[in-house]
Amino acid sequence: MIKNYTLQIGNFKFFILTLCMLANSSPAFASETATLDSGDTAWILVATALVLFMTLPGLALFYGGLVRTKNVLSVLLQCFAISGIVTILWLAGGYSIAFSEGTAFAGGLSKAFFAGMLEDTLSGTIPESLFALFQMTFAIITPALIIGGFAERMKFSSILLFSSLWLIVVYCPITHWVWGGGWLQEMGLLDFAGGTVVHITAGVASLVAALVLGQRDGFPHTSMPPHNMTMTVKGAGMLWVGWFGFNGGSALAANGDAAMAMLVTHISAAAGAMTWMFYEWKKFGKPTALGTVTGMVAGLGTITPASGFVGPAGALIIGVTAGIICFNAVLFMKSVLKVDDSLDVFPVHGVGGITGTLLAGIFASTGLGIFSGQGFASGINSVSEQLYVQSIGIAATVGYTAIATFVILKAVNAVTALRVCKECEVEGLDVYGHGEQGYIL
Repeated sequence: MIKNYTLQIGNFKFFILTLCMLANSSPAFASETATLDSGDTAWILVATALVLFMTLPGLALFYGGLVRTKNVLSVLLQCFAISGIVTILWLAGGYSIAFSEGTAFAGGLSKAFFAGMLEDTLSGTIPESLFALFQMTFAIITPALIIGGFAERMKFSSILLFSSLWLIVVYCPITHWVWGGGWLQEMGLLDFAGGTVVHITAGVASLVAALVLGQRDGFPHTSMPPHNMTMTVKGAGMLWVGWFGFNGGSALAANGDAAMAMLVTHISAAAGAMTWMFYEWKKFGKPTALGTVTGMVAGLGTITPASGFVGPAGALIIGVTAGIICFNAVLFMKSVLKVDDSLDVFPVHGVGGITGTLLAGIFASTGLGIFSGQGFASGINSVSEQLYVQSIGIAATVGYTAIATFVILKAVNAVTALRVCKECEVEGLDVYGHGEQGYIL
């Protein structure tokens, strides 16, 4: 009798164990089922606001102070208008091209107009609506950055048409390559928050635009200093704060990755600002506010691709390197090549993005002692292998962006002239294009 009782208990245990195994293997009971995380969601809500804050009002004020008095409103309006038109295009198809399933080079249109996106639709542990909005703020700031390459001489209508075409033809496909499951992501490119997607694309596009439009009237012989450094410094401060959302939010979670990304972002910004300030002080005898805030932006742009992969000591080296390299790139562009990239977008963002993307491949290594990072991409085992992938990503981004931007500019020029007339440029884009003035004296 005891033997039968023991057998029954054994059968009962086997029955319960079987049920548990079936439950764990069933999709309805799987522990891997995605669920919304309120902490992650709260953080990305904040990060999204911070990234939009970078463009409006951060970049608008930063750029607005750098141009001459007669063009300040035109720059402010360009940032506002690009924010509006990119929002609509991102809804209509931009998000889908960037992040829906498709080929290795572009997504399809299955998510056009955010099709199938409901309140409870998730992307990882956050609502997909929030992910789409967070990525929208990146799509907004990238073409807004390009304004600096052709500031003070491009027609407003041409800017809107160019920005719209550029978003769809350049930004969205490259975003898919790097973050949307495309070929560079599959190769193992390290770009945490936009070294290639944002800074290299914007920098290269600005350089191409500056070359196609030509120099401003009077450049380089006429002095064209910023009209309001107070405005520029305010905007720079907003960019610094907003960048915490830009890089920290790219972890898409409220976790240690986000915290480390914010820490290294701050370190690199400080190192870039101080390096540029002391370098300029040594070379020209005085430290300037313009140089210091430009160095800060260089440090921020350069750490962006590496922010999720490197440690604090590595970030310090990246920031110092950004200050030195971007400083000399600005001088080389202006003084030697005489290229009128009005607000130094290519030497700061383009060169910074290239530098940071390469340095991510070095300082991500776990074998550098105090300078060690968090490891290479999956399947990559050495600095040389990672640098090879980083170089491919840089070359592809530069090449595609340059060619596509040139073609878009020529197409826009065939529809409506890119550049304002000489008399309009002398008068200023505020009065010519908008019938307004930034300052009534």
